[in-house]
Amino acid sequence: MAAEKYPEWFATLKNNRKEFIDAVEDLGRVVKQAGPIDEKTSQLIQLAAAAAIRSEGAVHSHTKRALQAGATPDEISHAIILLTSTIGFPNVSAALSWASDVIGRTDE
Repeated sequence: MAAEKYPEWFATLKNNRKEFIDAVEDLGRVVKQAGPIDEKTSQLIQLAAAAAIRSEGAVHSHTKRALQAGATPDEISHAIILLTSTIGFPNVSAALSWASDVIGRTDE
């Protein structure tokens, strides 16, 4: 895989606090390997959590990673839409718009 391009703020944090970010990234790898959930499903779960906490950057990141793991734009949209009764339509609408920034679709 080509080198990942990080948002400027994260690249700075990664540069200034390398040990901290390495530990966070190691934790992510360990928890993904701790069970049977495949990469695509894992990214969709993390995307849903990102939407629930209204983290635009995390929605962007996990949308990108879900696509790389084989999720379709429709699966990504559906994963977010499923949250409507839990986090409410305004939050879902915001998350759909953030996901569409990455997907390149504005028809949602």
